[in-house]
Amino acid sequence: MSSIYYNACPLCGSGNIHKVITAKDHTVSGETFDIYHCGHCGGRFTQHVPGSAEIGRYYQSQEYISHSETKKGVVNRLYHSVRKITMRSKQNWVKAATGLKTGTLLDIGCGTGAFLHYMKQIGWEVTGLEPDDIARNNAKTLYGIEPLPSAELFSLPTQQYDAITMWHVLEHVHALHDYLRQIRTLLKPEGALIIAVPNYTSPDAEHYQELWAAYDVPRHLYHFSPDSMEALLKQHKIRIVRKHPMVFDGFYVSLLSEKYKTGGNGLLKGFWNGFRSYRKGLKDVNRCSSVVYECKAE
Repeated sequence: MSSIYYNACPLCGSGNIHKVITAKDHTVSGETFDIYHCGHCGGRFTQHVPGSAEIGRYYQSQEYISHSETKKGVVNRLYHSVRKITMRSKQNWVKAATGLKTGTLLDIGCGTGAFLHYMKQIGWEVTGLEPDDIARNNAKTLYGIEPLPSAELFSLPTQQYDAITMWHVLEHVHALHDYLRQIRTLLKPEGALIIAVPNYTSPDAEHYQELWAAYDVPRHLYHFSPDSMEALLKQHKIRIVRKHPMVFDGFYVSLLSEKYKTGGNGLLKGFWNGFRSYRKGLKDVNRCSSVVYECKAE
């Protein structure tokens, strides 16, 4: 199987890179992957990642919740129990970013279509993109939503969307810069881009180090800090207007990280570490386990 080795940072192009951590794929393969840090932009990236044609097998697991909708296990049941709350938060972020109650929405990496279904129910005209065949089929079965294959991003009409959302998706995209260039053309002049990604400078990331579940190698190709996200978007003339905390992510990620650490016997400790991360994230969004970036094209 072919893999990608970067001699320079895929986020900014700098050659000032070095290995910082080796992380394990706890979801599918059990393989290990090195994570490198860029001394220029502050971003991180996974080395020797499978190419876009080969990485699909690393998503084929019932444990990969955004594709399977599994409710197996305490952590996944927790995910589903708070999803309705997070859907409302996402709706509010879209509304605040666009100033609209309804409009046109593109959700990139829509998984099984839960967010699209939610927004369609309240009057939005929705389009979804999803690379995984199984997830697209699940979206049709569960919600009557028919997402397009991700490659269709480059065939969509320009200046079409009031809002484009990427909920924990940007870190998965091989053609990162091509995507951002195209996304910018798809937004209406006053449209908003909303990106949510894990934050490797969060307290839970610092605590769990290589066991931090949000490294999620090799599916997560890149690992962002608030500064590195700003530097990336600036290259594409996209500015960050506001940042919001995804308050429940610290709990979910800490519980999953503790499971990796202990084999599943650290529920209370994981919850406590999630609470610590949550509390610090409320004080400073740049320390939140996952950050939502509300953006506009310049």
